[in-house]
Amino acid sequence: MLNITKTWENKTLTAALDGRLDTVTSPELEAALQSDVGEAEELIFDMEKLEYISSAGLRVLLSAQKRMNGRMKVVHVGEMISEIFDVTGFSDILTIE
Repeated sequence: MLNITKTWENKTLTAALDGRLDTVTSPELEAALQSDVGEAEELIFDMEKLEYISSAGLRVLLSAQKRMNGRMKVVHVGEMISEIFDVTGFSDILTIE
């Protein structure tokens, strides 16, 4: 299960993720971002409450990163998600704060 809370501040879209970002829930995130990513000048993924991310979830992040052309960052990354980013090399690709 994944809860996505989107908030706008000026032209910055923040997507707070709560739960698991996996094969089942990745399409939900992709659909939730579909129309908004084109209008956002910056995209922030708040992962404070994200418990797990699979390769399908990583694919959604990579796709968003490409669409945002470097105007995306990931914040509040927990230890488990950080380890997954390190192992997969995503810590070198994403802007993590």
